[in-house]
Amino acid sequence: MILFFVSTIFMVVVYRFAQVPLTPLMLIRLCQQVSNKETVRLHHHWVPITQMSRYMPVAVMASEDQRFLDHHGFDFKEIKNAVGEQIEGKRRRGGSTISQQTVKNVFLWPESSWVRKGFEVYFTVLVELCWSKQRIMEVYLNSIEMGHGIYGVEAVARDHFNTSAHDLTRSQCALIAATLPNPLKFNSAHPTPYMLKRQSAIQKQMRNVKLFPINTNDN
Repeated sequence: MILFFVSTIFMVVVYRFAQVPLTPLMLIRLCQQVSNKETVRLHHHWVPITQMSRYMPVAVMASEDQRFLDHHGFDFKEIKNAVGEQIEGKRRRGGSTISQQTVKNVFLWPESSWVRKGFEVYFTVLVELCWSKQRIMEVYLNSIEMGHGIYGVEAVARDHFNTSAHDLTRSQCALIAATLPNPLKFNSAHPTPYMLKRQSAIQKQMRNVKLFPINTNDN
């Protein structure tokens, strides 16, 4: 138990400053590609949040977690809504915050279970205590899956829009955010009518989200 707590706290502190070179999901996808005899594909280019379009954090907050700047890792209002809708028999949806999604991407595995949820709560508390909101967003936008073998904003900007993360437009950021519920099904390079409709909805929601505060002195 002592080793577990020391090692996990150590990794959280390290990633407060260091780039995240590889995540468990990246390794899982690589193994799946090899198992399926597919071409091995891993595009991942880390960039500081100061070198991303200012609209990218706004787009993912509008799409995934509009109270990101206000909560401390858990959006209990959204969790309550998700549970209520599930009880009523509506389409199941998650209530995970960007903090929780970051933890899942960097430290855990994708399959949902009570064990993973327990670890997710533990790591989310650690991350919220040790990292700034800017750092959480930076790690999230550099690590999240955004397409087949594509991880992070810089990689998807290069592969799907032939540009850099810094030069993504407001509409392109909204389109990328529109893929996040299922980036292997939805391709921002070839948007479907459903994706374009979702992109439009996200752009409208972006009006209600303040530009993300970026401190150039904060790594």
